[in-house]
Amino acid sequence: MGQKVNPLGFRIGIIEEWRSRWYANKKEFAPLLLEDSRIRKYIKKECYSAAVSRIDIERTRESVKIFVHTARPGILIGKRGQRSEELRAELERITGRQVKIQFKEVDKPDLSAQLVAESIAEQLQKRAAFRRVLKKTALATMQQGAEGIKLNIAGRLGGAEMARREKLSLGKIPLQTLTADVDYGFAEARTTAGIIGVKCWIYKGEKLTRRG
Repeated sequence: MGQKVNPLGFRIGIIEEWRSRWYANKKEFAPLLLEDSRIRKYIKKECYSAAVSRIDIERTRESVKIFVHTARPGILIGKRGQRSEELRAELERITGRQVKIQFKEVDKPDLSAQLVAESIAEQLQKRAAFRRVLKKTALATMQQGAEGIKLNIAGRLGGAEMARREKLSLGKIPLQTLTADVDYGFAEARTTAGIIGVKCWIYKGEKLTRRG
């Protein structure tokens, strides 16, 4: 039986930061955790076209600070900041607190595992040949400076009768090395034949720990 561990959760506190950075007592912890989940789902759904790779949340007693990592900040900001104001107002309605949003640009989208997985899913939805998509994406990521990439797609590939799994790996992916900077992303392609799951691992090299 396979022992599968999320590469990001495995490295939290060593080379990875927490995505939610706040403290709460036992009574408030669960509602705030669900609120974080609602914030992330809303931003991801409403701003999918802006290529959002990661959402960090910091809280104080009265306010919520949200850091949105995106490859296309212009879409989120909008004309004269109108889009960002609408987004902030809606998040204030969801949370009932004062919300501050900061946008951080992702310099190299090809090195973000989440954005790579979403890109593959988008192409599969447009009925592109899956083997060609995997190969093209992997080569583009390696050309951007990655030391390794692993792609895994599963489902009714090419509209086949039976679901199957297709893998592609280039370079090296040291999954058990805690100091290895391995990014992980997951996306779903909703095709007419069914859902195809896309997993992506990208190895960017060794990262020193705080102690190192």
